[in-house]
This record gives sequence, structure tokens and C-alpha cells, in this order.
Amino acid sequence: MTPHQDKAELDRLFPYIREYQSLALKHGIGDIFQDNGGKLLQIALVTGLKLLKSREGNDAKDDDGNEYELKSVNTLLTQSFSTHHHMNPTIIAKYSKVDWIFAIYESIELKAIYLLTPPQMKVFYDRWGTKWHADGGKDINNPKIPLTYVVATGKLVYQAP
Repeated sequence: MTPHQDKAELDRLFPYIREYQSLALKHGIGDIFQDNGGKLLQIALVTGLKLLKSREGNDAKDDDGNEYELKSVNTLLTQSFSTHHHMNPTIIAKYSKVDWIFAIYESIELKAIYLLTPPQMKVFYDRWGTKWHADGGKDINNPKIPLTYVVATGKLVYQAP
């Protein structure tokens, strides 16, 4: 096999990618290329939140110990935020106790961050709970939260310059 002509450019950039990964490790992110690691690092640094290590609980907490669910969207790909692949009453109960942070990206460029509180999210909790029960207790696969709802309802906490 013959390397692509852009391999030299990748080789030139890779030391900076390693520096980014080193910064991410300081914040508990083992791989910036998996599970939105690079974006989660940026969201944490912009908001001052500390990322939580567990994949089972919420995503971050502030200095007062309040926990947050973090979501991001790339608006060049979709206009809604993903939630959970097995939405059920246990997950809904967990989600309903915390504020949500929604980060809006265009590709890798952070454009804005919004905060929504449990009362602002209640419409989704009610909808998901109703659907779960109507479907006989079948987990819901990744229900979405529309970007338009987040922007119309949430509090803007960061806007790109």
C-alpha cells in the first residue's frame, strides 16, 4: 500500500493532537476520538464543569456538587439531540433530577451552549413515560430533543464570538 499524499500533513499535525489528548487526560477523557471526548472536554472547559468518570450516572458536576447531563449536536448532520438508547422510567427519573447542558456545534466549531432545567424538560419526560407504558414497558431507542426547542426554551450560557 502507498500512503495518501495527505499523510505528511497528518504527521505534521499529530504532535498537536497528542497535546490535546494530554489535556483531555487531565480531565478524565481517555480518548478524544471516542464518545465525543474532544467536544466534552471543550464543553467542560467553557462551562467550568468537571466531568464525571462513570458511564452510568450523569456527565458532569459544578463546584457546588450539582450534576448535569451533557448533550451535543453537529447541526451540519442533524437538528436534534440524541438521548439514551434504552429510555425507560429509571433513566427518566435520573434525567429529571438534573439540569441539561446542550452544546451546539457546526462540525467541530462550538457555536452556543444552552441550559435547560428539569421543569423545561418535563414535556419530554412525560412524553417518554407515556410512550414507554403504552408500548408495554418496551425501552425507547434514543428519543430526540429538537434543537429548535432547546434554542427557544433554554438559557443561553455561551455564544461563540
